[in-house]
Amino acid sequence: MIKKQENVKSSDPATFVVIKNSLYAAAEEMKIVLAKTAYSPILKVAGDYSCGIFDATGQMVAQGPDLPIHLGSMPDAVKAVISAFDNVHDGDVFIHNDPYHGGSHLPDVNVVTPAFHAEKLIGFACIRAHWPDIGSATPGSYGAVTEIYGEGLRLPPVRLYTEGQLNKDVDKIIFANVRTPDERRGDLGAQIAANKRASERLKSLADKYGIEVLLNTMDEVLNYSERMMRTLLSRLPDGESTFEDFCDGDGIIEDGESEDQPFNIRMAIKKSGDHLTVDFTGTDSGISGPMNAPLSVTASGVYCALKTIIDPDGLIPPNSGCWRTINVTAPEGCVLNAQFPSPVVYANHEISHRVCDMTFGAVAKFWPDNTMACSQGTSAVITFGGKDPRNNQRYVSYETIKGGFGARPNKDGINAIASGISNTMNTPIEVLEMSFPVRVDEYTLITDSGGAGRFRGGLAASRTWTVLDHKARASACLERTKSPPFGLDGGRSGLAGKIWTEDANGKQGVAPGKGGFDVPSGGRIHLHVPGSGGYGVPEDRDIELIKNDLLDGYISEEAAKNEYGVTDVDELVKMILHR
Repeated sequence: MIKKQENVKSSDPATFVVIKNSLYAAAEEMKIVLAKTAYSPILKVAGDYSCGIFDATGQMVAQGPDLPIHLGSMPDAVKAVISAFDNVHDGDVFIHNDPYHGGSHLPDVNVVTPAFHAEKLIGFACIRAHWPDIGSATPGSYGAVTEIYGEGLRLPPVRLYTEGQLNKDVDKIIFANVRTPDERRGDLGAQIAANKRASERLKSLADKYGIEVLLNTMDEVLNYSERMMRTLLSRLPDGESTFEDFCDGDGIIEDGESEDQPFNIRMAIKKSGDHLTVDFTGTDSGISGPMNAPLSVTASGVYCALKTIIDPDGLIPPNSGCWRTINVTAPEGCVLNAQFPSPVVYANHEISHRVCDMTFGAVAKFWPDNTMACSQGTSAVITFGGKDPRNNQRYVSYETIKGGFGARPNKDGINAIASGISNTMNTPIEVLEMSFPVRVDEYTLITDSGGAGRFRGGLAASRTWTVLDHKARASACLERTKSPPFGLDGGRSGLAGKIWTEDANGKQGVAPGKGGFDVPSGGRIHLHVPGSGGYGVPEDRDIELIKNDLLDGYISEEAAKNEYGVTDVDELVKMILHR
């Protein structure tokens, strides 16, 4: 039996490893508890949430195997609670979602729970979970608005439980402002339960090893990640580069415009020794629609790419210590450093995607072997809302549809998978159709959607929904419709995305890439998610890989000839048929 070590202030190497792994195991256990107890499909199946354990100052010590998009911004959620309350008690639970007070966007609801041992605060557990609805004029809370006031219920850090007792007034306010309160209450209960499990694990570690050993080990874990990050970074050559790209628009058509207008993002990266800076000077100023990103959201996209580049084998524990060697700046008030009351709901994932891909593009100029071509570059969000004719109850459905994963210097991209800053799974069609009054008519890969290259980009997906026996209010958030996912080192761009509607009679209509629209009973939504970029010159692709792509239907005979330079496609097809 291991004795308590109350008088020992630092851990030996073996104890360090055990506690470190225990902290990460506790964060993963939070994920399991949430998945098993949540109500909405986006949480219990797709996994749109992140779990973390934090020290008493709000630094993230351990994150579960969740979403990279939250790597840089979740500590702000905990620090917002610390700043707002100086009288934290055992049994308290805090909740908030304000992007200007530590949040990301309003649908991402943070639940923060302190952990105590012997009346001493030893840390926090936090879960950031996407709620399918948080109010606003549009079901799913994904409308194109011009102020954050229109994006739904905005909660600053508030105390939901005080020493185990529910604040019924706060509870009433929350559930009076969402369309599906029973489902939201279930999801909130799952977040609270998962945090409670993490708090129990922290208490157990403090009881087993002593408070001081635990706290010092948490500090050591942060320092360990920092040292490893600096070591790996210092082994890479110094360099600097720039990269520019543009986003399709913000969902708002201004007076005098006929369509949504693009805006520009500019990035400069400089690496020297064990330090790296990323500066977005020259990026366009804040815009009307909800594509404005808080700086922590922008930083998360950068962190995700750099963590992948610097640590491709995943040796470094992801926590706040990793980012001490990386400095991300953007001019105040630009689209990447949003200022209140700018709307932000799309930016949380769309800007994170964009700066993540741009970081790969910039770094490729001096670390080409460590990068990949542009992935789908969008979360491709589709929401449905209305009254379910099967039970006459309100419903809200929220999905993110997967496109292509970018090609790499030595490997093809991956088809129809969450990429970049995302790590969510598909909502199974059976679960979707059982839960909501919609039918999925098509879910297929799109031939020729992956950018040609020595290594081919991952293919995009095509998905079609039919609204059943009611009129639904839908909304979309889709990028890379005008700016196709770029290739690297001579690789071609992936296929751009597109979305359109079709009524019950087969007449096609226009659907906005960002914003809400009505779908009548029997109406359809068609979505082509973007593909991804290729890597390397297409003519250098191995002929056997081209054969396999033709056999699998990934490329057409025309692409084999026009993109890859195959001179005798007929002969190649004959070879495939006679294998």
